[in-house]
Amino acid sequence: MKAPTRPCSIADALALVGEKYSLLVLREVLLGVRRFAGIARNTGAPRDVLTSRLHRLVDAGILEKVPYSERPQRFEYRPTPAAHELHPVLLTLMAWGDRHLSGGNPPIVLEHSCGNEFVMRAVCACCGEEATTGSLTPHVEAPGWTTTGPVEETAAGPAA
Repeated sequence: MKAPTRPCSIADALALVGEKYSLLVLREVLLGVRRFAGIARNTGAPRDVLTSRLHRLVDAGILEKVPYSERPQRFEYRPTPAAHELHPVLLTLMAWGDRHLSGGNPPIVLEHSCGNEFVMRAVCACCGEEATTGSLTPHVEAPGWTTTGPVEETAAGPAA
């Protein structure tokens, strides 16, 4: 019997958007590329794969499929509030790739509305301090789990 896996919102999110082309579709739509041909061109996704990812993102409520032409019938894909909530995830992945994979030459540099180059940071909404591994303490809410794994069962019941 396979051991249970940790209940995890990261795993749940990855099951929906963790595939390469799903994230690239979101990148394109959030950059303003809304039509199938442009998304296909800019992501390099095979048409059947792109069609599947777009359907999945629409079904999940992350994108909205909106007609822009009746004859022939054509659609564009618009971000929903859920897509906009994923934007910081994409920005964080981009910042990591810029630091560790671009060789010092990021392919896109973002300018914030203040006029300065945007630098992605995760900060605490209460105190404004940067969230680092050392500044965060996990409190496991999933029954039967601790930070190190599942609670071990004993003959007397769950271990304390």
